[in-house]
Parts: sequence; structure tokens; C-alpha cells
Amino acid sequence: MDTILHKAGQSRTTQSDPVDPITTEVVRHALNSAANQMKRALVRTAFSPVIYEVLDFAVALYDKDVRLLAQAPSLPMFMGTLNFCVIEAVKGIGGVENLNEGDIIIYNWPYGTGSHPQDLAVVMPAFHEGELVGYAAIKGHWLDIAGKDPYCTDTVDVFQEGTIYPGVKIVEAGKLVDPIYRIILANSRVPKMIAGDLNAEITGVRTGVRALLEVVARHGVADFGRAVEQMFDHGERVVRNYFAAIPDGTYVGSGVMDDNGVEPGQVPFDITVVVEGDAVRLDYSAAPPQQAGPINCPVPSTISTSRVAISMLAGMGEAPNEGHFRAIEVVTRPGTMFHPLAPAPCFLYGWPAVQAIEAVYQALSQASPEIVPAMSGGCICSLVHWGTREASGEPWADGAPHPVGQGAWKGHDGGTMLHISESATRFSPVEVWESRNPWLVERMELVPDSCGPGEWRGGMGVDFAFRMLEDTYVTTSVERTENGPWGLEGGLGGRANAVRIDRADGSVDSSRPKATRIPMPKGDLLTLRTGGGGGYGDPAARSAAAVLADLEDGYITREYARAHHPQVTLPEG
Repeated sequence: MDTILHKAGQSRTTQSDPVDPITTEVVRHALNSAANQMKRALVRTAFSPVIYEVLDFAVALYDKDVRLLAQAPSLPMFMGTLNFCVIEAVKGIGGVENLNEGDIIIYNWPYGTGSHPQDLAVVMPAFHEGELVGYAAIKGHWLDIAGKDPYCTDTVDVFQEGTIYPGVKIVEAGKLVDPIYRIILANSRVPKMIAGDLNAEITGVRTGVRALLEVVARHGVADFGRAVEQMFDHGERVVRNYFAAIPDGTYVGSGVMDDNGVEPGQVPFDITVVVEGDAVRLDYSAAPPQQAGPINCPVPSTISTSRVAISMLAGMGEAPNEGHFRAIEVVTRPGTMFHPLAPAPCFLYGWPAVQAIEAVYQALSQASPEIVPAMSGGCICSLVHWGTREASGEPWADGAPHPVGQGAWKGHDGGTMLHISESATRFSPVEVWESRNPWLVERMELVPDSCGPGEWRGGMGVDFAFRMLEDTYVTTSVERTENGPWGLEGGLGGRANAVRIDRADGSVDSSRPKATRIPMPKGDLLTLRTGGGGGYGDPAARSAAAVLADLEDGYITREYARAHHPQVTLPEG
């Protein structure tokens, strides 16, 4: 099948009368503030820790042409997908002509959202004096929507993954559509949590629409539109200036999945990055065929992955808008792992996407190694737990990603945080975990020697140990257990990810990094070992002061220092 070229909204061919730059900046910051108001409204009213603690969502505002105006810091991987959600949600209800003031649409068909069905989009149009001027959109993770399990690593088609809402109004002209609402609650193992999160998302998009309309009313439709165009033009210049300084060329990066979830055997892939002038093209057309298991990444998330990878490098720390994406082209081939066709399973869509970011950086390192980091732990290391409480019989569920070590840069050690793809999210505090769920966190600690050695070392891996206080089911979604992170410019890799289960009967199971519905009876201990980041530069060039500081902080042991930094004389004792 032929390849498809994907582009963001293109540059203007004609220039309108500009507004002054101060007005443009006032509008830009007002839009960013509006998006942050959406985020605060959602977080403050959500029921599930996956929303209000983990921040597993994205909120954004779009203009009437579905171009990104502003997004609050949350889940970067959703950054480039919400425009697809808006377009497909509106298409699902019959088009723009069927939109009314006060309407809210829900949509979760994975090949339109880019995600598994649990990442459901909520979309609301914004009307100013009867004219459509934009949209507010939220995509957030719902803990359960009647898939074969609340979280899956072994689905073989999309229909095992959850209930599909193909663009339907949950609110029409300001009034709740009760039949749809009842269908949503009937299709969840945890309906109270879903009801709370849905109502929070409705509150969030209403907050966003109200804030967007205040900005439009303050400046007028015409001046608002001109300011937005200048805002987009500026974002485009920022990214184009970055790539103009990188040598032209064709560069190839590689990733490898441990398996596809249902069949043994690693799944390698390559991504070609072409830098030409002030633009960049990311070519996924050589990806393997779409897989029998759920590691397929729908094309909206493939595009989003590309935008995240590039924006993190070239965005100069600015809040993104549509203009930042204009210099980025993405090529895919339908029927492949990065452009699957229905009904291919895609529950683990994010796991190849995470590695794709690393592959893009590996490719760009061949052009200018100093502009990218070495590889991180290479996974978001998700665990999802669920069951029924002993005392009340109440169903419960919870889940989170877990932090890996980040790769080192030239001049900087790697950080210890979540992967770039989830850099604005977090895992729940231990106090929240233990108060809401039937487990005890016996260990959560940075692990000595887990960092990749280098002139600048990688970030640390983390060990988490969960003791089950009641019978529980767990799904583990952990990649890069067979291949550790790579270093750059002579730096070495960090440790790989791993999962270990110590049973109450004394047996040990360490072969379940990617598994669904693992029974965890009371007393079992689940240990997650997240990977460390790769190092940058020759370890023999690391300064004595840095090695001794790492030793004093407990980041490395004396054995590690002797093995990788023989240039440093260690103190006695």
C-alpha cells in the first residue's frame, strides 16, 4: 500500500494586516491561561487518582479550523492527537452543521484518537454571537470501559479492548443525554469512578469554552484571528530556525519491542529522519506489518510521537501551538505497526511510541550528538491493579506509570523522572496509594549502580515493592526488559526494566513483564525495577568530584566506581 504524508496546518500564503506584537503576546498567554483553567477544573473535580494524581490526560483549545491554540502541561503523548479527536468526534455526529451551543461529544474509536479505547475524548464547541470560533477538548484515561480486562496486554482485536463511543453527544444544547450516560455507567466495572471522571471532564471543557470566549470577546473576532496567525507564525519560525542549524542528511534510528503481547519474539523497527533545510521528515514506512498483539500504534499517536520528540528539542521551552508543528512531516504506510487498520488491537499503542521517540533521538545523534540525550529506561512501566474490597464488596481499580532514569546529555547528568512522553505526569503519592488500595508499599528507592556510566552519567532506576493486603489482579505493561538503554559518544547503557513476583508460598516468578490479569493473592509481593538512563561520553573522562559526589550520595558503589572510573582515586573506608 502507498505511503501517506501527514502535515500540520501550513503557513499562510498571504499576510493579513498584523496586530501589534504586544496584543499577540497578551492573546497567547490568555489562551495558555485558559487551558490551565481547564486543567485545574478537571483535577479538582475528578474521582480517580489516575486523573487527579497521575495527570493521565490532556486538555487543549483549538480554533474553528481545529488548529492548536493552547494546551496545559499534562500528558505530552496526547499533545498531537487531540486535533484528530475533535475532527472525528464532530464527524461522528454528522458534521459542524449538527453542532449546537452547549453540545458535548464523547469519542474513543482508537484509529481516530490514536489511543486505546480507555483514553476517551470529550469535545465541546465554542460559539461567539452564534458563530463557531473554536473547541475545547479533553482526552483522559478511564479506568474501565468493559474491555475483557481493565488493562490488557494480550488483546487480538479492538473489540476486546472496551466499549466504543464513535462520536455521540453526551450533552445536547446544555442538557445531559440520559440514555448515553446510563450506557456509559453500565459498561464499567467501576461506574462510580467513571461517573465522577466524566462529570469532571464535562466541567473541564465548559471551563475551557468559557475562558476561550472571554479572550475572543475581549479582543474581537478579527483581532483575535490576526493575533492567532502571528502566534502560529512565530512557533513555526522557532522550529525552523532549530533545524536550519542541523546538517542536512538522512539518519536512521532503531527500536525493538520485547514481543507483541500474544506471540514470542522481538519486534524490531527503524525510523528514518530526513533533515532538509529548515524542515524535518520522520518516515515510519519501513515499520513491520501491523501485529497480532496490541503493540500497534494508530496513526494519530504516531504523528503525536513525532511532534513530541521534535518539540521537546526544538520548541525552546515554549508552550506548543499549531505553528510549532508546521516544519514537521510524517510519513506512514497503512497496514503497519505505526499505521494499523481496524480491527487491529492497539491497547499497548504507547509502548512502541515511547521507543519511537528514542529512535528519533538516536537518528538525530548521528547528525549532532550534542543535541539529544542518550536513551532513557525506554518504557513508562505501567502497573494496573483491580479487585473487590473484602470488607465492602466494592469494586476498585488503580494504575500508574512509573519513573525511569533519563539519558545523559553533553554537559548534564540524566534526570530521574518519567519518560519524555509522560514528562508532565506523575505516580500517586504512597499515602494516596495505601489509603485507597489494599496494598502496602514496602520499598520505593533509587537504585545504586542502575545509571549508565559516562562523562555524564544517566539517571537512576527506581525499585517499587507492593505487598498485597487483599487478593488482587494485576496487569504489568513493561517493555525493554531484554535490551537495556544505549549510551552516546562512548557512554554506556543503564540497567534494563524488570518485574518480579515473590509469592507468599516462597516461589518466585520473574517472567511476567508484560502480562494480563495476574492473580496476586494476599501476601504476594510485586517488585517493579525500572531502568536507568544511558551515559554520555567516555566514563574515564568523568571528573573526580562528580564520581566522589555520586559515591557520597549513594548513587553508585565503590565497585561501580572502580569498574568504570579507574581515573579516580577513592578515599579509604
